[in-house]
Amino acid sequence: MSAAAPVEVETASPRRGRRVAAWIAIGVALVVIGGVGAAITAANEWAARGALDPASAGPTGTRAIAEILRDRGVEVEIVRDRDAAARALSDGTATLILPDTPALSDDAVEMLAADATDIVLIDPRARTLDLFLPGASPAGVAPVGTVAPACDLPDAERSGPVEPGSIFDVEDADGVTACYPVDGGHGLLVGAYGGDGRVTAVDGRALFSNEYLADNGNAALAASLMGRHPLVVWYVPGLGDTDLENTDPSLGELTPPWVSPVIVLLLIAGLAAGIWRGRRFGPLVAERLPVMVRVSETTEGRARLYARSRDAVHAADQLRLGALERLARLLGLGPGASAPEIADAAAGRTGLDRGAVRGILIEDIPRSDADLVELSARLRHLEDAVHAAVRPERNPR
Repeated sequence: MSAAAPVEVETASPRRGRRVAAWIAIGVALVVIGGVGAAITAANEWAARGALDPASAGPTGTRAIAEILRDRGVEVEIVRDRDAAARALSDGTATLILPDTPALSDDAVEMLAADATDIVLIDPRARTLDLFLPGASPAGVAPVGTVAPACDLPDAERSGPVEPGSIFDVEDADGVTACYPVDGGHGLLVGAYGGDGRVTAVDGRALFSNEYLADNGNAALAASLMGRHPLVVWYVPGLGDTDLENTDPSLGELTPPWVSPVIVLLLIAGLAAGIWRGRRFGPLVAERLPVMVRVSETTEGRARLYARSRDAVHAADQLRLGALERLARLLGLGPGASAPEIADAAAGRTGLDRGAVRGILIEDIPRSDADLVELSARLRHLEDAVHAAVRPERNPR
């Protein structure tokens, strides 16, 4: 039988595997970052929609009063665009709950409310007051504390005192019933609308939100104002529900035509430069040095330089540093050994006087070149003595 030919198995390069793992990690990180960003965006959008939203159970939402109206047999239909609101209001007698609508023009707001029997402005601003209650205007915010109705409106009399929040000025308004007077303004305005309908202006954020509905007579007042008809159409402005055209020039329209291509070119150039400068280098390659210099020679060379500069102290320090390093290796001391420890170990091994050895390695200060030469010789003799004590030559047989 013939032996089977060996089969070559191609294995993946470890370097290639690391590259693939790195790209996978980058992709996962991008997905995670994108998911976190989407979650934050969604949370911010929900928080923005939560104010006076009858579907929101948060503190600024109005889900509680919507459920109270449903329990009383009133149908509450939440709409988020004008077309849905128009269809709901065309079915019959209904109350339109209208918050602030900055994305709609005056004509669009009037067309939205045209088929409503009653209108309740729960976030009245100067524009909506002028449209539905001519002559009325905002007058600030009422101080903290409950206020009695002080009017002949049955809904307010049954509800009792409340903390109005925003108040409104009615000095120039005709045919408007004003309740809850405080500081020259009123917290509730009621005027005629259409034939048998009426329009009401009240601060819904301070009275009808989930956070404040249970306070004082807020719930009773909200149910009385909103529950007069079997259907409540609650309009919540959607993000894209607008009839206004963007008349502000864009950044591209304000800049010359050549700016955009130049920006794109700069981005491409920056990306290319990043890829070029960020390329991966290969493995480290050992390079032979042309000359190998011993540490002792380097130390002696520095000492000679100090000697030439007439700096005997620094020259002695360099000589001693080299001697201490070599003695520590001979005596088997670690790199953390101090100069006194090396001197004591050398004196103990050679039997020399400890004070004399410390003078050679640490304490003696050369005053002249002659002292430096003498110190150099003493260091050399000390090293020879330690070497002889540590590694004695064998006697020939």
